[in-house]
Amino acid sequence: MTKKDLGLLILILAVGAVVTMINPRFILPINIANTANLVGMFGLSALGQSIVILTGGIELSVGSVIALIGVLFVDFIATQNIPWPVAAALMLVLAIMLGLTHGLLITKFKLPPFIVTLCGLLIYRGIARFYTRDATAGFAFGQNFPKLEFITAGRSFGVPNSFIGLIIAAAIMWIVVHRSVFGRYLYAAGKNEEAARFSGIKTDQVIIAAYVICQVLTMLSAIYFAMYTRSISPASHGNFYELYAIAAAVLGGFSLRGGEGSIIGALLGVVLLQELQNLVNLLGIPSSLNFAVVGGVILLGVLGDQQWGSFRERRRIEDAARGREPKQASAE
Repeated sequence: MTKKDLGLLILILAVGAVVTMINPRFILPINIANTANLVGMFGLSALGQSIVILTGGIELSVGSVIALIGVLFVDFIATQNIPWPVAAALMLVLAIMLGLTHGLLITKFKLPPFIVTLCGLLIYRGIARFYTRDATAGFAFGQNFPKLEFITAGRSFGVPNSFIGLIIAAAIMWIVVHRSVFGRYLYAAGKNEEAARFSGIKTDQVIIAAYVICQVLTMLSAIYFAMYTRSISPASHGNFYELYAIAAAVLGGFSLRGGEGSIIGALLGVVLLQELQNLVNLLGIPSSLNFAVVGGVILLGVLGDQQWGSFRERRRIEDAARGREPKQASAE
């Protein structure tokens, strides 16, 4: 755990202590379980967003992908009577195709990630609405899928399975990012793509893989959300979820310039963001201010990142200057 992660953890505990003193319901088991469930669902997409941001990119289509995969998955198992494991496998294929498409457009056609994923945001939302003819996708009365519902919306030993799924995914991504050659390539591509390419790293493949990973994790999040809500309006489901993912990543220490961040930080960012959302609800603050909270969090995170980057650059220059002074003295 880095110093930045430790500081974020202390902030989470401090905010939790303050909220508990104001409203003791914050530490009730049911509130903690509900918050953990939301952390699990939002956390999967935030992990994916973090991997993309690590490469210096961004993925704005997260919310629309959650809506598209949600309506398709629910329609397949509830209306088309496709076995849910088969439907999940089809959603996995779709997610991989979306990630490949975004990665190829960015690396081979040299399109800006912002434009590519913004177009994806519009296209996938439009497809979802067209597929359902703007109708709500949901389950018929009494329609149940016990195993699927347990995996997605159930609890094990009192812990929401969505949160357990997030921890498993985070453990895998921690190994990938922090203990593998591919992880070092992700950092290198985000820090300086051109230098990484000249050093022999196939940066295009690394960036494409990052977008594929992001979409796969978003697909998992979409299935969890679909089974949690059980009713999906394609026009509104998942709206602005990409902002939650970006906010969590930025809070967790991922620099929008690329090349910085940790998986633990991303998890802590998700926890802090949901803690703030819970604070808004428990303190009776109008829910219409939720987006204001998210916007403020992103702004503060970016400001903090800029200041931290400037501080590190000044330190680097000062250390380099001090390192030259003894050499100059000895030469004289």
